[in-house]
Formats: sequence, structure tokens, C-alpha cells
Amino acid sequence: MRLGTVAAATATTVIGAGAAAVAAGRYAGAIALKPSPGHPLPGDSRLTVHSAAGDHIVLTRSLASLRPGTYGLAGAGCHAVVGPVVHGTPHPPDTVVRRLERVTRGALRPGARMRLTPQVHVGGPREAFGIDHTDVAVPGELGDLPAWFVPGDRDTWVIAVHGLGTTREHPLVVLPFLHRQRFPVLGLGYRNDPGAPRTGDGLHHLGDTEWRDVDAALRFAAGHGARAVVLHGWSTGATMALRTATRSALRDRISGLVLDSPVLDRHTTVRALATARHVPRALLPLAVRAAEGHTGLPVDRPEDAVDPGELTVPVLLFHGSEDTLAPWAASRRFASRRPELITLQTVPQAPHAAMWNADPGRYEETLRRFLIPLM
Repeated sequence: MRLGTVAAATATTVIGAGAAAVAAGRYAGAIALKPSPGHPLPGDSRLTVHSAAGDHIVLTRSLASLRPGTYGLAGAGCHAVVGPVVHGTPHPPDTVVRRLERVTRGALRPGARMRLTPQVHVGGPREAFGIDHTDVAVPGELGDLPAWFVPGDRDTWVIAVHGLGTTREHPLVVLPFLHRQRFPVLGLGYRNDPGAPRTGDGLHHLGDTEWRDVDAALRFAAGHGARAVVLHGWSTGATMALRTATRSALRDRISGLVLDSPVLDRHTTVRALATARHVPRALLPLAVRAAEGHTGLPVDRPEDAVDPGELTVPVLLFHGSEDTLAPWAASRRFASRRPELITLQTVPQAPHAAMWNADPGRYEETLRRFLIPLM
């Protein structure tokens, strides 16, 4: 074979391999950004149910099953709620005993593989707590967005926005507290959620486009009697709240932000999502690059969710160092740039978006003190 032919064949092979790698990276990036409620997130670990009787459940011993607090326990066809670790009860050394609060769906059987999740409740406000609500349709740019509206006596509303790996059932953890404080609450479902309009690509954009659905909820609240609104977001829902507070034409109606585990460093978050969804290590750099391209955000500025200098309302930020999806360090840097406006509440021993779960009483008392001046 002539040298020119060899060179051409070699170049074609290299180009073909490069194109294949890019295509694989794009595919892997799309996997990382696919909304997947109910699927494991980074830090989740599978636990085996050894036994469940009365108000006790015995699980595989691990860092996850030893976490303090209250969590959902989810598996195929089953959902339960577990409370704190129970001490002083005999059990094998490779297991841990937790309080079994209730089984909300299915049955707990020995050998079942489950995972702890911050999403404690299933169903709506009425099913979970017996709290009356109205199913409302919030007009959004892609169509009507499903939402639960729980009425209250105040003219300051709370709009609750879930994040990665969950649905609008997740923010129900704070609904009884907010209901006792007499806040009207709007629990929002947004694009690509169950029952909500789908986007053309079907991907999560880490808040960069989804914030417009929060903006739609803000308009809905303003049009239905809200004098002021507090945005309470978890994970990418917190990122959406931040963007709404700086971009919305109605941002003067926002009186405060509550951010739980905000995604502020999308580069790290995308890499963690790709890893959790079993993208091969060799493809991770390409997957991250492709995913960042999908979001339409500048890849050279991974921490640009919002410039803290643009904020004009008080912010309560819950986060902890054990979050492997949204780095706590990014929240620390974010809060340090506006200490007069942003209060960082550090929560130990809590995974992503589970700051309430780790210590419900402390979370709600901190939230109460923050909300008092905003009532």
C-alpha cells in the first residue's frame, strides 16, 4: 500500500474513532441529564431488609443506614418511612435497627433491596396528611404545569420546588410546618415531571430553562392574591429559585429564598450524575462536556448559577459536607460573598437534598426564625 493510502486510511480511522467517542460522550451526557425520579443518586446505596416487625426494621449496616433522622425507604413496589437508629435492641453485627414509622405502599419482605431517599411521602397533601388542597394548572411557556395549592391565611405564599431524582412529593416534608404557620403553599411540578409538558430533548438543564416554570408559578401566585412570595427549592429547584430571583420581571414580589443543597457547581454535579448512572470512566470528560453543551451554559464557568451580588432578598441556605452531588464548598463560597444577606446553616451527616431528613426539628426551627420577618 502506498504511503498516501496508508496515511489516508489512518486519518479516516482516527477521525472515525474521534467521531465515535464524541457520539458516545453525547449519549452519556444525555443519560446524565435524563430526569429519573426514583432512581439512585450519587451517595445512594442499596440496603437489604433483614426483617421488619412492629415498629422496628433491620437493615444492612452501612454509612447510609446509620444516618440520623427520618427517611423514605424505597424499592420495587414498596415505600416505607424509617426513623432514627434504635439502640439497645439485639441484632447481628452487620445490621442496624431503625424505627419503622409506617409502610405506605406494598410490603417489606426479608431480602428486599431498598434505598434511603429524602422523599418521605407519597401521594398529595390529602393522602399524606389529610390536608385539603386544590389541584391547579399553572400556565407555563410549554403548557399547563400541575401544582398543589394548599390555602393559608397569610398573603405571603411559599412556592416549593423539588430537585434532581425526586418529584413534587419531596417538598411535602415541610408542608405540615408551613401549614401550621398559615402560609399558602404552591407545590409545583415543572417541565419533564410526571403530568407536566415535556421538552423537545427531554433533558434536565440544571435550572437554566426550568426556572421559567418557577417564574410562571410566581405569576400565578401574584395573580391569585399573593402580596409576597418565598421561594423554597431543593437541589436544582434551589438553582431555579436563584435564577428566578434575579431574572424574573416579578422578582420584586419575592421576599426571601430558602435553598436546600443548591446546585452551584454544575461541572461536579454532572460528573457525579454520570458516574451514578454507570457512564464508563473513560467517557466521563466527554459526557460532562456534552451535558454542559446540552444545558446551553458556558463550559468555561462551571460556577455561575447566580452572582450573589445580584441578590436583593434574604437567603437561608441549608447544606452539608456529605453532599456528593452538589459540593458544600460551593455553597460556602457563595454565602461568604454576601454574609449580610445569606445565612448558611450547615447540616452534618446528610446526603444531597436531605437536610430536613437529618434533623427535622432543627430544620423547621431555623426555618421558622427566618420566615418570621417575612410573614
